[in-house]
This record gives sequence, C-alpha cells and structure tokens, in this order.
Amino acid sequence: MRVVLQRVSEASVTIEGEKVSAINKGLLVLLGIEDADSTEDIEWLTGKITKLRIFGDEEGVMNLSIQDVSGDVIVVSQFTLHAATKKGNRPSYIKAAKPDVAIPLYESFINSMETVLGKKIQTGRFGADMKVTLVNDGPVTILIDSKNRE
Repeated sequence: MRVVLQRVSEASVTIEGEKVSAINKGLLVLLGIEDADSTEDIEWLTGKITKLRIFGDEEGVMNLSIQDVSGDVIVVSQFTLHAATKKGNRPSYIKAAKPDVAIPLYESFINSMETVLGKKIQTGRFGADMKVTLVNDGPVTILIDSKNRE
C-alpha cells in the first residue's frame, strides 16, 4: 500500500457536484492498493499514520500525532499511486489492485483507522470521479509505502 499524507487545515471531497465529506484540521490520506497488499499492510500502515508526529506542539515543533491533536481524517482511494512510469509516456497501472481485491482492503483500512482513532473517518467513493480540495498546512506532505518498511 502506498499513501500520500497531507496535513490539512481543511479538505473535502465532491462527487457529481455533491460534497460527500469534509474535515477541518487533520489528514488527507490518498491510498493506493496493489495486488500484493494484505491485512498486514493495513495494520502496519494504520499504526504508522496514527502515530506519525507531524503536527506542531505549543512551540511549533512537529511533535504531535493525529491522535494527539484529535484531528480528523479523509481517506480517498487513489490507484494512480501505483503508476509505473519507467517506460514510455503513458503510465501503466498493472500493479494497482482491481476492485474485487482493492475494495475490501480499502474498507478494512478505513475500519482499522476508525478503530485506532475512535472516530468516524470521512471518505471519498471508491472508483468515483472525485474533486478533492484541500488547504495543505505547512505544507506537509509525506509519502509512505508499506513495502518499504526497512
């Protein structure tokens, strides 16, 4: 699994003109799932994201996690995070999981985040054409790949 985490002061997802989710202070999580991903990736990634100290403390030092600041989270499926761009000019998405594999893992990831954070996670809609807006706070943007743990 690959994620792009963006620390935001606000973010929202709109589908077909309807705002389906919105948060204030927190994280926008763009989640890419590949065929090789499993519940082990979900557990590791959930732990990493929820404990990652990327929010400022009282002195402005990035020393607090999403849990520490009681921030909100939006998770948006993003298969293009697994784009292979080595050859040619058209990205290949061969490693990106098909919906029959990706949807259950996406839902499990959201459930895992809700369990750890003890709150509802906002989402986009898997496979939909979404308009994602955000105000990146910092800016702080972090890339994490569960296959690069060491």
